[in-house]
Amino acid sequence: MSRPTALVTGAAGGIGGATACRLAAEGFDLLLADRAEASAIEASVREFGGRARCVVLDVQDAAHVTRTLGELDRRVGGVDAVVCSHGIGGRIAPFAEFTDEEFREIVSVNLIGVGNVLRAAAAVMAPRGSGRIVTVSSVAGKEGNPGSVAYSASKAGVIGMTKSLARELGPKGVLINCVTPGATDTPLVRGHGGQNVSYVVDRTPLGRMAQPEEVAAAIAWLVSEDCTFTSGAVLDVSGGRASY
Repeated sequence: MSRPTALVTGAAGGIGGATACRLAAEGFDLLLADRAEASAIEASVREFGGRARCVVLDVQDAAHVTRTLGELDRRVGGVDAVVCSHGIGGRIAPFAEFTDEEFREIVSVNLIGVGNVLRAAAAVMAPRGSGRIVTVSSVAGKEGNPGSVAYSASKAGVIGMTKSLARELGPKGVLINCVTPGATDTPLVRGHGGQNVSYVVDRTPLGRMAQPEEVAAAIAWLVSEDCTFTSGAVLDVSGGRASY
């Protein structure tokens, strides 16, 4: 029996890399997409028994995303799962101090970039009548974080896209869900400094950051064969921080 194939964007990042390894352990072959080579993760995936292929992908280029995903889909005989785990945080600062370029880049990568991947995934999965898609948003998309207005807005948009697409794709046999991690112990979060880490940890009932592997575990269930009647859901992985 052939192994299913999953495409993970942002595979060179903390959550993306952990997800790739978890899916490999669950029996998937991996397509590792990032704007830089994800060769370090490729080696880790192989340790879990999965085949891996690295793809340099600019999620902001819609035509490139559509062409690349279509070619990969044909090459592997069908991409079974897509995980959109790419994203950037931007600096922590009052919104009035953000430049136009900073604001547009965050929205372009985190929201429009996810939208580009979702459109391409829908185009190859819907005609087949099957597929699993997971988007990675953030608890900031639910509650907002001071100093992260653009990031919070972009992540809220990901939640909205996921819920809307679940209504479109459900009748076609494609399930799409969203995970909303709280602060996760990744280079992106650590890069914001100790004061920001303390802010989010102090507001987390479990009193710590999540590990990337904990978020990956939630994603793995959402793309598994056990997930058969869950679509349009927002799965909170925030240590109890989110109130809804």
